[in-house]
Amino acid sequence: MRPLAPTSLLARLDETETIASAESESENLDRAHRHARERGVSRLLYAVVRFLLTPALRLWFRVRISGAEHLPAQGAAIIAPNHKSFLDAFFVGIATHRHVRFMAKTELFRGVLGWAFLRLGAFPVRRGEADLQAITTARTILEQGGLLVLFPEGTRVEDPDALGSPHHGAGRLAIETGAPIIPAAITGTDHLWLGPIPKPRRVELAFLEPLDPRQLVGRPNAVTELIDRELWPAVQAQYGLQLARPGLVLTLLAGLGIGTGLLARRRARATPRLLGKVKPRKVRRREARQRILARFPRLGRKR
Repeated sequence: MRPLAPTSLLARLDETETIASAESESENLDRAHRHARERGVSRLLYAVVRFLLTPALRLWFRVRISGAEHLPAQGAAIIAPNHKSFLDAFFVGIATHRHVRFMAKTELFRGVLGWAFLRLGAFPVRRGEADLQAITTARTILEQGGLLVLFPEGTRVEDPDALGSPHHGAGRLAIETGAPIIPAAITGTDHLWLGPIPKPRRVELAFLEPLDPRQLVGRPNAVTELIDRELWPAVQAQYGLQLARPGLVLTLLAGLGIGTGLLARRRARATPRLLGKVKPRKVRRREARQRILARFPRLGRKR
């Protein structure tokens, strides 16, 4: 038997390391889902983080919250906002005294940060695929009477004047569990970061009247009707209202007869564009690199 060439040996070692890494990550995600289903939020850690973050977020971002009375004081419910920033779930969290549960990408569940996120109500989801583990965890949380945040767009949509078309996962969970689904619109969180520092801008979050999925049970297109005809049009309309609403300075300038052009442009944003299904940012970046390499093949060659 001939010995393996050095290149073949290295290739096999790399393959072994890749398999071992994938198995380790899979085991880590399994543990995270078990913890999310069986133990949930750390009350002490959640209280400490909320105590520290709430005044900081409210002051730095001048947060304006409306419609919080639509959030149930107890029992299962799904909050379904648009998604612009990593901080969106935290803004939702400071709007209610209840513990908020939410999905987060698997890359965040590593090391100390992953340990903290898990105990603050997050659980992992593999983006860009049907993650049955994440769906099962979400269903379990609702069956336990939890308050679950699901972003129907499935990823962040950075364009401030547009929303992504919604996926139907939140609708299926609502229909299956009977949990009401609460439309929510959040503005001011797009392009929020200047390097490691968040920009001091106004963030506005509005919760609308809950939708009762039980009224649609038995209909052939219940999920489509709930998400595409009721939930997302409500989110889109509210998002547009918040975009079009002038700030104090612009209102004062308009009252003085100055800045009417700016006011008109602001009001023109009342109907945000609706994009198609938006792919995860990681996928979009990979595809952008592939397009660049296809146009300039020399960049992809090893020197």
